[in-house]
Amino acid sequence: RIRRILIAKPGLDGHDRGAKVVARALRDAGFEVVYTGLRQTPDQIASAAVQEDVDAVGLSILSGAHNRLLPEITQRLREAGAAEILVFAGGIIPDRDIPGLKAAGIDEIFLPGTSTTLIVDYLNRRLSAALPSPPSASRQVTAMRLMGRSKESLRACPLLRWRAAMPALDEPAHDQPAFGYE
Repeated sequence: RIRRILIAKPGLDGHDRGAKVVARALRDAGFEVVYTGLRQTPDQIASAAVQEDVDAVGLSILSGAHNRLLPEITQRLREAGAAEILVFAGGIIPDRDIPGLKAAGIDEIFLPGTSTTLIVDYLNRRLSAALPSPPSASRQVTAMRLMGRSKESLRACPLLRWRAAMPALDEPAHDQPAFGYE
């Protein structure tokens, strides 16, 4: 089956070029990618991950709020019964903060200049080792409760989906630096 990845921008960070480069590279590598857009709360990210039944969540953060927001997202996923969803992150994250983030459930952290090929290889390796999990109705109910929204309003949530079958965008994303200021 095609693996699904959610790419999200938590917090007030307004720069999303790196997230879009990663999303394109993943799409070009055959993943189905759901991009949530800018300024998402931890509850919105966890709810979208559960509703979209993703295999992994990629978080892009440049604002400096990583020590607060990223652990909160992994906590919300656990509360939603979705602890098996792989979470990775990228952006401006000081080396000294990485051990704490990994202890909080962030599986891997990619720093500025990381090649998109490295990210694709990482996901292929980690997700091939994971057993497929069927969608869980209880996870969906928990996600709706987290956001305090009805199933109908969640369907109307503007998520951008990029699939491998879609035509390539303006520029190929293969082996571009993924995170940092461009």
